[in-house]
Amino acid sequence: MIEFEKQYATNHYAYYPKGDFPIYLAYGFRPIFLLLAPYIVLSIILWAFVFAGYINLPIENTLNWHIYEMVFGVGTAMIVAFFLTGLPELFPGVVPIIGRHLAVIVIWWVLGRVSFWFMDYLTIYFTAIINISLTAYIGYLAAIPSFKDRNKKHVSLAYSMVSIVIIQILFFLSVANIIEIDSFKILLLSISLILVLILLALRRVSMESINELLEQEKIDETFLAKSFRYNLVIFCLLLYGFVEFFFPENSTLAYICFAVGSAILGVLNDFKLKDNFILNRPFVLYIVSIIVLTSIGFFFLGFNYLLELHLTNHFRHFITTGSFGLVFYVILIIVSTIHTGREIFTNLALTLGLILIILATFMRAFIPYFLEYSMELYILSSIIWAIPFIIYMKIFFPFLLDKREDGIKG
Repeated sequence: MIEFEKQYATNHYAYYPKGDFPIYLAYGFRPIFLLLAPYIVLSIILWAFVFAGYINLPIENTLNWHIYEMVFGVGTAMIVAFFLTGLPELFPGVVPIIGRHLAVIVIWWVLGRVSFWFMDYLTIYFTAIINISLTAYIGYLAAIPSFKDRNKKHVSLAYSMVSIVIIQILFFLSVANIIEIDSFKILLLSISLILVLILLALRRVSMESINELLEQEKIDETFLAKSFRYNLVIFCLLLYGFVEFFFPENSTLAYICFAVGSAILGVLNDFKLKDNFILNRPFVLYIVSIIVLTSIGFFFLGFNYLLELHLTNHFRHFITTGSFGLVFYVILIIVSTIHTGREIFTNLALTLGLILIILATFMRAFIPYFLEYSMELYILSSIIWAIPFIIYMKIFFPFLLDKREDGIKG
């Protein structure tokens, strides 16, 4: 079974285009990750100094800029990398996008970031077209094989992309005052929708990576991320997102948050194999930390609504700074390892990065209890949160700029 999974995970390379291509354009994740990690570091540290009042940006609504860039700016890059790398793997026969075509997509993403930073000068309409069209194009690429697949195994990815395109359109319509919906509320809903896609992607990435690890360690079992557990999480998460959007003061939000947190913890049952205990594997703990921190975040949000603490936006950092941060970091590591033909590994530096993201998350979430140090905590937590991505650059950039270690193209 493990050998089958291994073969299924690599047979898409038989469809790799002929010709010579620069190594940084040899597969979808390579140029995206080379740009994304520095961009994450730049944007989060810049935001900290903007929030503290030390830097002024040519942007009217800096809070919306910050949320949008973390959700759609960084998030879109991860979406592009996931689909351009994963579609040929999920649907054997799909030709990988590389070379010039890949370069166009990367430039497209860069233009999206530049346009949003200077939206007040380039107009909302130009910015909207650049950003929405890229998301829609990736959604189109995902939809074609998803709906052609007779079993429709991955069609949920296409539906999730449709929801992200729609919410992105609504955001720009709101900013342009074409519709009378608070753009901030739209961004909050988009966090839930992006988290749904993250869960769908994480399920697939964790199955591939953990089975790769089991094979490395010669463990004759297969790890399966059960779809019904993730479906329950997604249902609860969507319920939370839409109830918060339409009824932000509704008292049931507390219990919905508890339901989301409990459903997320239920996913941990997948990690109990029949004959082997794998939760003590450092790499497995990386993935488990995402699940646990996300659950903790929703429990804190639940208590916030239940006790009327009015700290929703602060505790939401468990999801944005915490869950998103860990997902970005761990998926960067997984993809940059497996898809450069290397064996999965962990070390003290990578583990330190994981711990720093968690530490930064708690610092951000509990700033209201240390208001006299709020500016210092914002700046310090941002720097701490950025350090893991600097560690990633140090370790993995040489991998991204070199051929696959196993000799396969890509």
